[in-house]
Amino acid sequence: MIRTLWVLLAVSWPSFLAAQQPFYTDDADVTPAGKVHIEAFDEYDWLQRGQRPHIRQNTINMRVNYGLGKGLEVDLDSPLLTIVNDATVRPLRAFGIGDTNFGVKYNLRPEQGKSPAVSFAMYIETPTGNPRTGLGSGLTDIWAYCILQKTLSPSLVARINGGYLFTGNTSTGVVGITTARGHVATTGASITRMLTRRLNVGAEATAAVAPNSDLQRAQLQFLAGGNYELREGLTLDIGILGGHYIASPRFGLQIGFSFDYR
Repeated sequence: MIRTLWVLLAVSWPSFLAAQQPFYTDDADVTPAGKVHIEAFDEYDWLQRGQRPHIRQNTINMRVNYGLGKGLEVDLDSPLLTIVNDATVRPLRAFGIGDTNFGVKYNLRPEQGKSPAVSFAMYIETPTGNPRTGLGSGLTDIWAYCILQKTLSPSLVARINGGYLFTGNTSTGVVGITTARGHVATTGASITRMLTRRLNVGAEATAAVAPNSDLQRAQLQFLAGGNYELREGLTLDIGILGGHYIASPRFGLQIGFSFDYR
């Protein structure tokens, strides 16, 4: 019942899904002053075999962005997680709220001529999930990154992210680097193409690496997908993803909606 209500809220609330959804690589754009942008998605992941006793994870996430003006926006998101385990552990299905993110993004410079748009973002993730069942990390994460965005042609846009996690780890539930205690380098790159006025497709690669010698110190993930504008301010977003190394899903499917509340 709780999960059903969460899904209905994510779909019906005048929410915000970033313009980049379903991609994890962030864009340089910020929400206009006084406006709300909402993203909501459901991602189902089949985990690497080295993740046992964890087998699969379902993530329902909703992010709300609010524009403060002068190139500044604030963000809030919190996932609802279901982790499916094998018969060796209890519970067989861990279900509940994960860790909650608070963020701020600043657009330093819009795209000008041959110069790319430049933005900076910082997130603080608070340990609201239960670490005993894998729903949360039990750590406070502090992550900052830079965003470069360049229009290569009227229909082709490239984006690059580069960041550093100062404390905590990159995990959402049991997906991500769970063994780190900060000092994680992150990067991501995406390229998107507008095929029609309503249809936008693309691909991305994202990665993270920690300096420790643990097997779960690296994360590499690829995603292909796109979004289709159902009406002005509302898009359907779909992605297919796969990863390498234990910290990344073996295979995953993502579907969501992005809203602009005016």
